[in-house]
Amino acid sequence: MRANGFTHVSVHAYDLDESVRFYKDLFGMEELPAPGFPFPVRWLRVGDLQLHLFQSDETAPSGHHFGLDVDDFEATYEKAREMGAQEKEGYFSNIYELPDGAVQLYLRDPAGNMVEVNWPDASTLNRSVVGEIKKVDAGTGGAALYLERLQ
Repeated sequence: MRANGFTHVSVHAYDLDESVRFYKDLFGMEELPAPGFPFPVRWLRVGDLQLHLFQSDETAPSGHHFGLDVDDFEATYEKAREMGAQEKEGYFSNIYELPDGAVQLYLRDPAGNMVEVNWPDASTLNRSVVGEIKKVDAGTGGAALYLERLQ
């Protein structure tokens, strides 16, 4: 028995309207009908998957995150800066290039959930827009963020 894949990721929101607006404005997500759970929820489409938001006063774990592939890294980067969503300090405040050439940018949504923005090829990015990209050590070698590169 094995899992076939993910259907959704679920994260908390202090203010569902504010979080829905964030994901729609920054990532172009589409709101979907949500069931009538005994607590407030909102569901959003992310390609063929879903992001589920549930209302809660919980604090977001600092390192927990989910990664999103975007169709325009530079535009996402600029919009995130404009919104003040980029991680402000520490390791996650930088943009990284993985050994396979993929790029990672870290953001925080209005509830403090970390979102990793991914792009498949650092060499295609305009450095005058994105700025410095730090390289991640190859580790044991062979790691790839985009699975088709492992095949």
